[in-house]
Amino acid sequence: MLLTYVDESFTDDWYTMAALLLDGPAAAALTAQFDQVAADAVRAYGLPAGPEVELHGHEIFHAAKSWKGVPPRARIGVFDDVVEAVAAQPVRIIARGMDVIGQKARYAVPEAPHSVVLKHLLERVDECATAFDDYALVIADEVDGQAKHRADFFTYREAGTSGYRNRRLTRIVDTLHFAPSQASRLVQAVDVVAFLYRRTFTHQETDARARRAKIGMWKRLKPRVVHQLCWFPAVNGQQQSWGRDLA
Repeated sequence: MLLTYVDESFTDDWYTMAALLLDGPAAAALTAQFDQVAADAVRAYGLPAGPEVELHGHEIFHAAKSWKGVPPRARIGVFDDVVEAVAAQPVRIIARGMDVIGQKARYAVPEAPHSVVLKHLLERVDECATAFDDYALVIADEVDGQAKHRADFFTYREAGTSGYRNRRLTRIVDTLHFAPSQASRLVQAVDVVAFLYRRTFTHQETDARARRAKIGMWKRLKPRVVHQLCWFPAVNGQQQSWGRDLA
């Protein structure tokens, strides 16, 4: 069984999601590594001890919540430790994106970006599970509209996803499960992956060091990426793999 953790990262212009697929031993090992990174940060920077120290991409990068007041170089170091922990485990990463501005330009009444990108992501999760002759259990970060996402998944399993791929999702078991990020280091792990994916390919850094740092971190994750694609609805439905050359 592939435990599959899902989270999103978005702006007004872009919507991205990532899935982190791993087995039980890798899940236990990655959880322990994340606990260690958090514990080290508590000792080094005087953060409040306990599960409230979450390893969230946005919070670490922008010095929010528990990370307020932690110097930039230290936060980059923590982010790097988190990425290294993910890269060190035998995980599989699926990343999807959508050009939200292009979607609004193409459709008079566009579907919610979360629903669209989640459907694309689940198609690839199902493909990945099939390729490895396995099954996937999906655990996503808590979001609004959970009942609708579960209902959509039921339709995908019974009738297919519609669209040009139109795939019945037969390798994802049960339903979609949602968990609070503060209770799951693995939800935090995929949050960091989703944030880094979006930040690397959609945000122009003004600081050259920050640009080199994020590109270097994504390159370390790249061997774990089994699928990476962005949909540009306004360009004849074009799909593009970002980042073939990150130099």
